[in-house]
Amino acid sequence: MDRKAWIVVAACVAALGLWQWAYVSYYAPTPEQLAEQRRASEAAQPATSPTPLPGAGTASALPPAAPSPVTVPSAPVEASVPRETRTIASGLATFQFASNEAGIVSVELLDHLGEKGANVALNIPQALPVGTLAEEPGMALGGFSPVPGGAPNEAVFARTLPDGLAIRKTFTVSEDDQGKGNYVVNLNLDFANAGATPVQRNSFYISTGGAAPVHSTDMTIYTGFDWYRDGKATFTDVNWFNESSIPLTGIELRPAQNVYAQKSDNISWAGTKNQYFANLVAVVSGDPGNAVWARRLDLLHGGDAEKKVFGIEGALGLPGFRLEPGQTKSWTFRIYTGPKDLGRLSSLGQGEQEVMNFGIFKWVSEILLYSMNALYGVLGSFAAAIIALTIIIKALLWPLQNKATDSMRKMAALSPKMTELREKYKDDPTKMNQELMKLYKDYGVNPFSGCIPILIQIPIFFGFYSMLGTAIELRNSSFFWVSDLSQPDTVGHLFGFPINILPILMALTMLWQMHVTPKSGDALQQRMFMFMPLIFILFAYNFASALSLYWTTQNLISILQLYVTRNKPLPVLEKKAAGQKKALEAGKGKKRRSGP
Repeated sequence: MDRKAWIVVAACVAALGLWQWAYVSYYAPTPEQLAEQRRASEAAQPATSPTPLPGAGTASALPPAAPSPVTVPSAPVEASVPRETRTIASGLATFQFASNEAGIVSVELLDHLGEKGANVALNIPQALPVGTLAEEPGMALGGFSPVPGGAPNEAVFARTLPDGLAIRKTFTVSEDDQGKGNYVVNLNLDFANAGATPVQRNSFYISTGGAAPVHSTDMTIYTGFDWYRDGKATFTDVNWFNESSIPLTGIELRPAQNVYAQKSDNISWAGTKNQYFANLVAVVSGDPGNAVWARRLDLLHGGDAEKKVFGIEGALGLPGFRLEPGQTKSWTFRIYTGPKDLGRLSSLGQGEQEVMNFGIFKWVSEILLYSMNALYGVLGSFAAAIIALTIIIKALLWPLQNKATDSMRKMAALSPKMTELREKYKDDPTKMNQELMKLYKDYGVNPFSGCIPILIQIPIFFGFYSMLGTAIELRNSSFFWVSDLSQPDTVGHLFGFPINILPILMALTMLWQMHVTPKSGDALQQRMFMFMPLIFILFAYNFASALSLYWTTQNLISILQLYVTRNKPLPVLEKKAAGQKKALEAGKGKKRRSGP
């Protein structure tokens, strides 16, 4: 390889290193955190007997995640207390509460359809109800009974433990947003010492429920557990629980993990999520969280043994307390169980929008999402909004693209001289590169200027990639043969391989664009461009079809722009030094003519 090729390889290696640094900085746990997780994992092993709350009797528990492809059974409930359910409906969702665990068993979203046309239901049955109390994560404190009376949008449950600790949980379904609700349930948790002796609790957990993909083609990397403190969200997906090793070598970095556990201060919220929906529990008043916990669950998609998927459940840990007789202690939580809607999440006011996990191009993704929604409000179609947004972006980049095209045309005009140099110094690559760089300098040509528009569009592409991967607005939005812009546009299968039309069109339009683009004469640059269709189709083939729609549209606009400019005559090359000399002589002649 010549020097330029090595530069490109070094740049790629540096980019991979930068990504690894970003992953370690923002997602991967530190060695101290891994040590804490190992200690928490050992403490939470099924073989150990978790200590129940003093006087709590028998607490209901979830079994460990099943290693084989069988559905994890639901947590048992205490036989001594009958399990009653209470359903409260808002204009957007129906919430079902269970009395024994005093939590939200399931949430049916009335405006969102699942894979078989049924309404999407959040909180998988294999996980504890959202809002359930536990001293040990995954171990439910049951035995609650419903309290009669209260408002129609309230569900109240209470229990008094043998040591005199009275617990009252009041769930209030939000009635804001013109009475439609906001996928929000407020939880008031009150402890009171009704006994004659002090009551001590070292810590306790509140369940964030569970999440799993709602569609067979949903990407599992989006299923995971999030928690937030001091302006930063930490995300752990279901694949984190696998053992980690160095690629190709097989050297193990860490073994498979049974649980994810972290201790920290000032935790504002925690939650489970899948690609498009989330269950979030936020501390509104009271002591902030000081720990988080999650574990992976093996599930079956639709009961099909060949479609095993992973779910996840989690919990938010809270500090303990001591109550003297007659004293009370209270917390207020806001529970959000609904779509990952950037506008709704931002309005909650505690950084819940960070559950979108847009990554390093977050600001690009947010601008694109707000712009797409604004255009949808005018056009009434998300496909049309994506196309219109692409046209706007290309219009803004049009001058830069024209400048890059002119530079590439200069490179094409310079091509014969470059060929002569390569032939002349073919046995001396170092000298050849030196002479080529001198040639570029003499004629004022930048050999990499044709890459500038592509480099600028990379943040836009990845901004679209992150945004369209979680944009709830695209679910069930159609476009010609595409029934759902949030899913691949599969029209059939060939030998079991899905045939997705839009990514194929995207690759074909990229090849067309390369064909009509002026050849720069730089072999390395041309080789780099040849890999672009392959790279982009790998990114987009099984992704949301909206991404391929965007990139195909921008390719077509770029092709149109190239056809507009391709018939211009090739620029006349002139050495930079000669041009400067002519300008100097013209200036001297003008001075003599204007003299006495």
